Amino acid sequence: MSQPQRDITLRFLAEPQDVNFGGKVHGGAVMKWIDLAAYACAAGWSGRYCVTAYAGGIRFVAPIHVGSLVEVEAKVIYTGNSSMHIALEVNACDPKSLNRRLTTHCIVIMVAVDQNGQSESIPQWIPKTDADKKQHETAKKLMELRKHIGEEMQIFVE
Repeated sequence: MSQPQRDITLRFLAEPQDVNFGGKVHGGAVMKWIDLAAYACAAGWSGRYCVTAYAGGIRFVAPIHVGSLVEVEAKVIYTGNSSMHIALEVNACDPKSLNRRLTTHCIVIMVAVDQNGQSESIPQWIPKTDADKKQHETAKKLMELRKHIGEEMQIFVE
């Protein structure tokens, strides 16, 4: 069996229909691109259909202009039994200069599911490099933080 694909980069041009009232690409379009890249990354790793379980820590660092070449990089940084934590980074540049700049970054958790929507087991990812180990540990810390945030957020759903 071949090695699962751990990362992927989607590239495209930001189009006029992606623009908000301020003339920049709106956050909803960026979030859609992030979700698409997270899905492609998770499906490539797991070999299964995947759904989004969580998207968090989204930081919009800089605006994206219409006509920009956009790159959405996605990489598995942690795996559970059926879930994958995907680190995403969005970069943009003028296609004539290719001077890339970070615009957005976040973490998305995807879950592999069967045709009935039940979770399915996935291959485990084991970090090897120091950078991978650091990202893996950060993913585990974020899991704990999300647990506490979830507990605090219960006030809004009761």
